[in-house]
Amino acid sequence: ITGFTSGLSVLAAQRWGKGLKDAVRELLHIFTLILVAVFLVIALLSITFLDDILRLLDTPALLLPYAESYLGIILIGIPFLALYNTYASILRGMGDSKPAFYAVLISSALNAVLDIVLVRALGLGVKGAATATVISEILMTLFTVLYALLRYPVLRNIRIGSIRTGAADGTRFGLPPAIQSGISSMGSVLLQRFMNSFGEIVVAAVTTAYRVDCLILIPVINFSSAIATTVAQNTGAGNKERADKALRIGLAYMTLVSLALTCIVLVSGKYLIAMFGLNEATVETGREFFNAIAVCYVIFGIASALRGYIEGLGDMLYSGTAAIITLLVRILCSYAFKPIWGWKTIAYAEVCSWLVMLLLYLSRALYKRRRSAS
Repeated sequence: ITGFTSGLSVLAAQRWGKGLKDAVRELLHIFTLILVAVFLVIALLSITFLDDILRLLDTPALLLPYAESYLGIILIGIPFLALYNTYASILRGMGDSKPAFYAVLISSALNAVLDIVLVRALGLGVKGAATATVISEILMTLFTVLYALLRYPVLRNIRIGSIRTGAADGTRFGLPPAIQSGISSMGSVLLQRFMNSFGEIVVAAVTTAYRVDCLILIPVINFSSAIATTVAQNTGAGNKERADKALRIGLAYMTLVSLALTCIVLVSGKYLIAMFGLNEATVETGREFFNAIAVCYVIFGIASALRGYIEGLGDMLYSGTAAIITLLVRILCSYAFKPIWGWKTIAYAEVCSWLVMLLLYLSRALYKRRRSAS
């Protein structure tokens, strides 16, 4: 979902920059129908074969019933995420990123409140956590859709136009990052299986750390999307100078934000993990994980800025290929260096993949700049 809609956002930005508002509306409506239908089927299939999937992941027996309970509910929210991401990507392409920010902000706050009520007060455990997340996702989706329809009358009237042409254009931009995102997800499955081999303490510590890590890195990911949208709009309008300026400013912001996030995690990472109610040994393992990975946030930040620039230029195939290469490096490093680094390989392998990601996007950006200058 995330990969495909990031491609849609770039296409919408290029069309909006050219003043093709009707084409943006058609893009929204075509892929609202397609993506919601596709991911509804995927969610149902995932629920049906959930037990088999978790056993293939070599999920520890102690954790299996909790994983089944959680995912059985959380998968219900997938079609709503497809709808939310479609609308949010089109709005970003139109240059309006505020609703997505407000939606995530409200959803996160609501999720936290519902977690306290459902998990702690009502004692529903992982089922309560999953229910809180799904409710938050549904309300986040409703907020974004209503905002788009009320704020932009051009988006209200359903006009599909030529489904074949519209779907072909959107797929051309959305499929490469979708394939990359799908392969990354499958890679995460392999890496989760790799992580499971270290036992319950490492699984609990690193999984919790990654959950915090995902929240911490949201500014970096959103800055990358903002760079992609700005570059795409200016490329569509034929203003290459402003597109290059967006990259320069984005790199400066990314560096500052990444360094700030590093400081936050190194100082408070242990306490953030402890908030999840884990035992002392698990919290200490999570702290060691953060110490290994947080010092390299700036590498990820700069690479993400360059990625946004490349995708904003419409070079989605290269970006998808680079991401797949990066994932393969991470998987290979995980298994190759396990005898040397032990469970910390989980962190170090990701850092190695960030370095490769940086080199790939930097070389492509320099190539694009030289080509446009000649």
